[in-house]
Amino acid sequence: MNTLTPTLLRPWLVLLCLMLALPALAQSSDSPERLIRDSIDELMGQIEGRRDYFADNLDELESLVDESLEEIADFRYIGASVMGRYFQNATPQQRARFATTFRQTLIDTYVKGLVTFDYRELRVLDNQRPSRQPDQASVEMEVVAGDGQVYPVSYSLRLSDGQWKVVNVIVNGINLGLTFRNQFDQAMRDQGRDYDAVIDTWAPEVGAEALEEGGA
Repeated sequence: MNTLTPTLLRPWLVLLCLMLALPALAQSSDSPERLIRDSIDELMGQIEGRRDYFADNLDELESLVDESLEEIADFRYIGASVMGRYFQNATPQQRARFATTFRQTLIDTYVKGLVTFDYRELRVLDNQRPSRQPDQASVEMEVVAGDGQVYPVSYSLRLSDGQWKVVNVIVNGINLGLTFRNQFDQAMRDQGRDYDAVIDTWAPEVGAEALEEGGA
């Protein structure tokens, strides 16, 4: 498991916090913006006052996160995107195993920090950019940490079979999907294109300084 600094945990924990509050997203035809606004209100009621409980019951919190992610994130789509040009030559079993491994690494890495996340405000921006495609959407928001640091967060969503699913997140200008794809590509180079070795040792990382400084 990676050791993460408090600075690194802040924007990542925002993502998991919001995912805990988004199960309705995959089951509603309402706009993604409206659903995320409503979900933030629900989030406050779910996390506040229960941090001590979850700190003593991490297994329960992990199960809750796992179930919530299953509802709102399209991990098969994300896994294919992260594998990039290597996806086509992977076996169906390797594709499925990577999607499962990718999800589990996120849960394992960040669930322990969820109960200690310090935020001041979560706000969805009033002026959202119109979607260019009817089956794609993005929702922009800002997270104000306890120390006043503001992190812009952009959710990318995809409509599939009548359900909106999160397929990517950009934190402070850092495209996490693209970052992970580059890391998978480098791992394949380092491992001599051994799919199983890369999947077995997969441990995605985003540097604290990179997230704090942001990207273009």
